[in-house]
Amino acid sequence: MPQSTRFHRFRPRLVDSLRGYERRDLFNDVGAGITVAVVALPLAMAFAIASGLKPEQGLITAIVAGFLISALGGSNLQIGGPAGAFIVIVYGILQRYGLTNLLISTALAGMLMFALGFLKLGAWVRYIPVTIVTGFTNGIAVLIALSQLKDLLGLSIEKMPADFFSQFGALARHLDSFNAVALALGLVTLGGLFLWPRLWLSKPAPSPLAQRIAASHAFRLAARMPGPVIALVSMGLLVWALELPVETIGSRFGSIPHGLPDLALPPFSWDSAKQLLIPTLTIALLGAIESLMCARIADNLSDLPRHDANQELMAQGIANIVSPLFGGMPATGTIARTVTNLRAGARTPVAGIVHALVLLLIVLVGAPLALHVPLPVLAGILLFVAWNMGEWHAFTRLRRFGPADSATLLGTFFL
Repeated sequence: MPQSTRFHRFRPRLVDSLRGYERRDLFNDVGAGITVAVVALPLAMAFAIASGLKPEQGLITAIVAGFLISALGGSNLQIGGPAGAFIVIVYGILQRYGLTNLLISTALAGMLMFALGFLKLGAWVRYIPVTIVTGFTNGIAVLIALSQLKDLLGLSIEKMPADFFSQFGALARHLDSFNAVALALGLVTLGGLFLWPRLWLSKPAPSPLAQRIAASHAFRLAARMPGPVIALVSMGLLVWALELPVETIGSRFGSIPHGLPDLALPPFSWDSAKQLLIPTLTIALLGAIESLMCARIADNLSDLPRHDANQELMAQGIANIVSPLFGGMPATGTIARTVTNLRAGARTPVAGIVHALVLLLIVLVGAPLALHVPLPVLAGILLFVAWNMGEWHAFTRLRRFGPADSATLLGTFFL
């Protein structure tokens, strides 16, 4: 059998996208890349903190993995980085095996993902039943929401346990440290995120003044501003100006480095690697499913060429091999940022590259500003992410599924 039929040829979508690339495409991609970077900034920090890591590790992942996934991937629109689906997985691995072994597991998972793409096994990922994916996604959403109750309520818990019932116990034992200010900030943030997009969808009043305001450049610019960024800036200024008694990134984690850390290999041994089989498989399979599902959603929403599943897996693999070398967490395709990229007018992977470079610029220049971000506000943002992440309508439609499918969905969710 010829080698070309056994192995997938490594050819990033960027190579084909740059053929006939025009100035208009560049303007569209740069604009979309900047927009996605603004959206990715708070999410990258929030996902890292919720995973038990430092906020800069989420930013590093968004920069390094985001750049590699766009530059080497098989999709025109895919945006890679830390994802909400990994929060519970990463937190559990971190608590059980430690940071070093998390980095090793991520790199080994990257090698496995690359092998899946190289061996042309990307199409097999599509055959995982929808009921399993839905049950898993909804279960992760519930666990993300539970993990944020500590910061939402302002509880003084030094270290949250990893499993579901122990987290409930820890929350109950520390309810005496409840902070009403933190709860108010989190709920205002959560309510504002639900309300923000609806403010710009409503039709203006028939008065000439209202119509002029709706047609103004400032109104259109405000309508395009991501809700999480508005929440971070407004709530952060409020906490700083009034000196409200809530935890911030700076009070919990200290300073954020200005730039990427030095490249470093985590200490590796075969004895430890043999203990990491399950974490490695979990990261690899979840990353593969999430990235290809995200790419398919982008394909369905655009008129651009469809993604190359095997090339995408190879790029995801490389990104997860390199990210741990800088101390980063696992990365995959991210649905919210990819859809934002599409709606912002992106046409090629250049937009994803710009998104990573803009994030790097923000880290180099504006890292001190992140220290003032209130943690209850990040908790409100993650609760909003968890709500949007879950496919809750699936529970109301269980009657339409057969007994086997219903049992699979519910079993996966509760497990």
